[in-house]
Amino acid sequence: MTDRRAIAALAAAALLVCGSVVARGIDHDEVLELRRSGTLLAFENVVALISERYPDSQILDVELEDENGTYLYEIEILTTDNRVRELEIDARNGTFLEDELDD
Repeated sequence: MTDRRAIAALAAAALLVCGSVVARGIDHDEVLELRRSGTLLAFENVVALISERYPDSQILDVELEDENGTYLYEIEILTTDNRVRELEIDARNGTFLEDELDD
């Protein structure tokens, strides 16, 4: 995937952002700047990490949030056994912070 397509995918993911009391949503301009500066992993790298852990899974929802200065992807996936999992991934380094079944 080209860098332009990666930025577009990241910006599209940012459009799904929902703000909450403890998290701040990030607009697409900020996402592009964070990606250009190297603060955020390329979104295709995050997708690759998910695919390594859950081959052939499908991404259902993506939110990018700033929680007290930590950029997090909150991602819902559908696994091959038809279970929905909620993942929380550090957007800077790809560390899986949470991985649980959706209730």
